[in-house]
Amino acid sequence: MRALLVTSVGVTCAAALTLPLAAPALSAPAAHSASARPPSLSPESPGSGPPSARSEAAPDEANDGGTPEAPEAPEAAPPRTGGTRAAALAGSTQSLPLEPLAAPSDRAVGPAASGQGLDRRTARPFSLVGVVWDDAEAELHGTVQVRTRATGGTSWSDWQDVETHNAEHAADLGSAERASGAVRGATAPLWVGDSDGVEVRVRPEAADPQHPAAAVPLPEGLRLELVDPGADPAPEPAPGAPAGRTVTPAAFAGNPVPPATTTAVPEVLTAESAATSAVNADLAPLGATVIPALTKAETEEEAAIVAAGAKPYIGPRPKIVTRKGWGADEKLRERNFAYTKSVKAAFVHHSATGNNYTCKQAPSVLRSIYRYHVKSSGWRDFGYNFAVDKCGNIYEGRAGGVAKAVLGAHTLGFNTNTMGVAVLGTYSSTNPPAAAVTAVSKLTAWKLGLFGANPKGKVTLVSGGSGKYSKGKKVKMNVISGHRDGFATECPGARLYKKLGTARTSSAKLQGR
Repeated sequence: MRALLVTSVGVTCAAALTLPLAAPALSAPAAHSASARPPSLSPESPGSGPPSARSEAAPDEANDGGTPEAPEAPEAAPPRTGGTRAAALAGSTQSLPLEPLAAPSDRAVGPAASGQGLDRRTARPFSLVGVVWDDAEAELHGTVQVRTRATGGTSWSDWQDVETHNAEHAADLGSAERASGAVRGATAPLWVGDSDGVEVRVRPEAADPQHPAAAVPLPEGLRLELVDPGADPAPEPAPGAPAGRTVTPAAFAGNPVPPATTTAVPEVLTAESAATSAVNADLAPLGATVIPALTKAETEEEAAIVAAGAKPYIGPRPKIVTRKGWGADEKLRERNFAYTKSVKAAFVHHSATGNNYTCKQAPSVLRSIYRYHVKSSGWRDFGYNFAVDKCGNIYEGRAGGVAKAVLGAHTLGFNTNTMGVAVLGTYSSTNPPAAAVTAVSKLTAWKLGLFGANPKGKVTLVSGGSGKYSKGKKVKMNVISGHRDGFATECPGARLYKKLGTARTSSAKLQGR
């Protein structure tokens, strides 16, 4: 079976690398063996390469003086001038060190310590914000608030809270990813939409409620991260490139259905993109933007090839938008893929990025989170294995193959032998859309079914160490759990957590149980 998969994927990937590679203004990294062939399918070969593999030859911090062009900008974003199309598609991150703020005049509102922040200022366009600091083990005890100005506008938003307790969304303690030396402390990211002005304030909490004048020290090296996701991917012929495959643009639920026509575009894949696509070669053609849905019968037939032993309990494979479909820049991530042995459980999260996004903007939200996870937080890749938007679209998350046991960084202490699913939005006091809950049911019915897991069942997992369970402790959990089941956290929000019972029942029914 393994030989079949390796042969199949290897041939496909090798063929991909004979295609013309993209040659934008960005310089491509040197060839790497992990990009020239599919990664080992053995869980003993996690592919935890050095942090330097994440280095990005993109218009990032080195391009602070320019404003890269963004043709076909999403959601009424004004056109940017200067730079190149390739630079605009890649996105950018502005990292601004925070400065001391004046101490509050009213000591009743908080500690005497002034806190840190930035006064109102104009910046290059961005759509997502977050605050990071040097020590990943340090916690930010206090509040973080931002307000922004829409690009081209004059009015400012109200102050918005940024979720500060984000350490529980991370690689496990002692893992290669955690020990890379690149990981930083970080708040949750917040989606603010296309903006060009920002103000931020970080206030420490009182060390002792009885003596509010004394404050808990803030972490060292506080910086504001302003993330521009870049333009949505739009295939275009490379100069002199031969005609390639015929494709249909990906359609998303909640958006107008595109005309039922196909467009001939050339195959232009970087080595990194080819490697990411090749690990899904049993499910979709190389370079596909969507892995199509299957009927239950088709899924059972496919499961006999992809995951022998998955029958008889497996749900129909849902449609999944690939990383290429949402426009992931594969040069950002670490090149190798990391795997675990199985998928025994699914942890459901909310992204805590806010609900002020449209389904058309969801790919931009994903690109922003991806860039924040890698460039700002120092992770090897996007943290979650999958994401779901408010319209029920399902997206491939961390690279390595949607049908494989990819090791994520989503539930501190319980990333081994599990998958993480993030529902885009914040669901502490807002009900999650029914379409999103249904999508979680469909996804888990299929993915858990590949590994023989019962969505309504229980499973015993061994903690890798978290704020709720000590390292090595055996914990019995629901096969479909919320993040708070593995860590002392509010995630996935009280309203979404209440819907997990419905998701378990629906998922099991889709499996035929």
